[in-house]
Amino acid sequence: MLRDRRQGGVNYCPECGAAAVSLRVPPGDTRARQLCERCGHIAYVNPKMVAGAIPVWEEKVLLCRRAIEPRAGLWTLPAGFLELGETMAEGARREALEEANADVEIGDLYALYSVPHISQVYALFRARLLDASVAPGEESLEVALFSEEAIPWAEIAFPAIGKTLELYFEDRGRGRYRTHAGDILRASQEDPTAIFRIRSI
Repeated sequence: MLRDRRQGGVNYCPECGAAAVSLRVPPGDTRARQLCERCGHIAYVNPKMVAGAIPVWEEKVLLCRRAIEPRAGLWTLPAGFLELGETMAEGARREALEEANADVEIGDLYALYSVPHISQVYALFRARLLDASVAPGEESLEVALFSEEAIPWAEIAFPAIGKTLELYFEDRGRGRYRTHAGDILRASQEDPTAIFRIRSI
């Protein structure tokens, strides 16, 4: 039994429960997949979708200080993995509620990033905070509203979030919000510095 540990995987077939799962290229495919030797089921492992919001109240942006790994203790926008059966906008609204007890109105898609080295895709939406009475959820140590000058730039948890905040304040300064899409790459294992390939529309 083999697993693709970099991409995640299964020990048992999710269809029939057999432990005879091997990593090989199925007929008609071009990539190695986790294939059940008993029933032939293919367990596809695909990138995770991350939905998030940029909640704003009176020119200030809501950030959450993470209580969980990865990057516990650092700040981020409310965001998390999309659940089955929900839209990206619904996921962004739910994450704001779960992480910051924040009631938000989701607006336009603001940023869409592929982050291939961690097999994730980020979709971040502009959002209007409907009530400033926010409080930490289970996954947050604290939450706060920040002006641009007060953003804790050195303590931002993830490159995608830092870049989104930079672009957001640039756009706000121009008086026009664009949509940003592209890739966030890592130079190498030895040099984890983020490389941004982003196109703004």
